[in-house]
Amino acid sequence: MDEQRRSFLKKTGAAGVVALAAGASAPESSLAQGAGPGAAPGSPAAPKRMTFVTLRTGDAYGLGVKTDLGILDVTKTAKFLRSPAPTTIEDLIRRGDRGLTELVKVALARRTPGFFVAEDRTEFGPCVTNPEKILCVGVNYARHAREMGATPPKEPVFFNKFNNALNAHQGTVRVSAVPAERFDYESELVIVMGKKTRNVSQAEALSYVFGYCIGHDFTARDLQSRSSQWMIGKTCDGFGLLGPYLVTADQIPDPNNLKIEGTVNGEVRQSSNTSDMVHNCATIISYASTLMTLLPGDVIYTGTPEGVIAGYPKEKQLWLKPGDRLTTTIEKLGTLRFALA
Repeated sequence: MDEQRRSFLKKTGAAGVVALAAGASAPESSLAQGAGPGAAPGSPAAPKRMTFVTLRTGDAYGLGVKTDLGILDVTKTAKFLRSPAPTTIEDLIRRGDRGLTELVKVALARRTPGFFVAEDRTEFGPCVTNPEKILCVGVNYARHAREMGATPPKEPVFFNKFNNALNAHQGTVRVSAVPAERFDYESELVIVMGKKTRNVSQAEALSYVFGYCIGHDFTARDLQSRSSQWMIGKTCDGFGLLGPYLVTADQIPDPNNLKIEGTVNGEVRQSSNTSDMVHNCATIISYASTLMTLLPGDVIYTGTPEGVIAGYPKEKQLWLKPGDRLTTTIEKLGTLRFALA
C-alpha cells in the first residue's frame, strides 16, 4: 500500500474501511432490492438520492456523482480505494450500488481534492452511453398536437434513434454535415429504465424506472417528412442529446408535473409542463412493455411540447443554423446546453 492510500484510509477511520470492505465482500444476490412497491424480483439495489453524470476522458467514459464539492470521479476514487463500486453508468444501472453509496460518503467525509472535478471544468458524455434501445414518442403533448394540426393519438406513437445519435451536455450538433436544411428543436423529458420490464401495469410502471434526464430530440424536418417513417430525420449523428445529469427516480416523485423550457440564442421558444402529455410516463412504459422487453439502461424520449419551428406559420419558419446555441431546462433536472456547427 502506497503512502498516499495509507494516509487516506487512516484518516477515513474504521467505519469507512469496514463499509467499503462490506461492499466488496457482499455477494451480488444480497444486493437484490426487496423493498418498495412494484420492485422487480431479483433487481439489483439501486442507489437513492443521487445525481449522476458521465465523465468523458478522450474516448473513454466514466461515472461521476454530483456533490456539493463538485463532480466526484468515481472511477478514480474506486481505483484508489480498491472499491468494487461501479465505474460506468451502465454497470451501475444493470448491477446495482455495490458499495457506491459508501464510497461517496467516504470521499465526502475526507474531501480529498483529487477525487473531485469542478463542474465548469467537467467534460461531459451522454448520461447514458450504451442503451440497447432508444425509443421516442411522437405527438405526445396536447398543445403540440394542436399546433401541428394533428389529432392526439389514442396510443403512444413510437419511433427510434440509434446510438450514433447520442450526444452530451455542452456538445455540438454538426448540422453542416447533414444533407438537410430544416433543422428544428424538440426539448424532452427522458425516462431511463432500471429493470427488465415486460407487460407491466400502469400502476407499477414507474417502479421500474432508474431515473430521469433531459433530452433533446434534434430533428431535420425535411428528412423526417420524406416518408411516413420519421427515423432518418431523427437519428443523424449527434441528434440525441442526453444530460447533463441522470437523477434517480426517488427524487422525481411525479414526472408528469415538471416545468420544461427550451431556448434558442437566449430566446424562450418552448415553455410548458409535462402535465400536458397525452400519454403520461407510466402509460408509455406500460404500453411499450406489451410490445417488447425493456432492459435496464433503455432510454425513452417522452415527446416535446408546443413551440417547435414546424408548428409556426410557413412565413415565420426560420430554421436553425450553424452558430445557434440551444438550451433545455426541466425542473429538478437542470439545464442541457449545446451548439450547432
